[in-house]
Amino acid sequence: MKAKNLAELYDVATLDWGPVAARLDEGVPQAPGTGGPDRHTWWLATIDADGAPHVTGVGALWHKGFLWFETGETTRKGRNVARDPRCTMSLAARDYDIVVEGEAHLIRDPDVVAEMAELWAADDGWPCRVDETGTALTADFSAPSAGPPPWHVYRVTPLRATALQTVEPGGATRFTFDEATNRRVRPSV
Repeated sequence: MKAKNLAELYDVATLDWGPVAARLDEGVPQAPGTGGPDRHTWWLATIDADGAPHVTGVGALWHKGFLWFETGETTRKGRNVARDPRCTMSLAARDYDIVVEGEAHLIRDPDVVAEMAELWAADDGWPCRVDETGTALTADFSAPSAGPPPWHVYRVTPLRATALQTVEPGGATRFTFDEATNRRVRPSV
């Protein structure tokens, strides 16, 4: 992994990816009162057909070095990543503001979909379950922007990440995941 210090002019050291990843591994609950200003929100930016950006809040998890989100295939974000998988996800978390650039891919592997359903139910308290197809999720409710069920699981393979440390000593670093890492984490869809 390459790291570029974006705060050299302030004589601040380059950040290490380890603590940033550890912060993501802790999870970021989305219930009211759990983050700033009142809760954590992951923001997903995709590319519309005309090249315009589209940004929306999503329920997301960091798991095994990937970002995961769910949405209906016919939602705007679902259609956007089907056409062009490039996207960014951003989050203001304790200690860091984080932007992850990568590629989102639809995951249909029943074992992975089941694993993610368990994690969303346990970690985020969203009582989703695998639907009758075994390749998508359903629940009694979801965010209105997710569209109607079924909701499909998407895995974002990180290509680059920028972290701004919001506590002392501060810092800002852009991380580029090396080709070996990208090959290792390339999703099988």
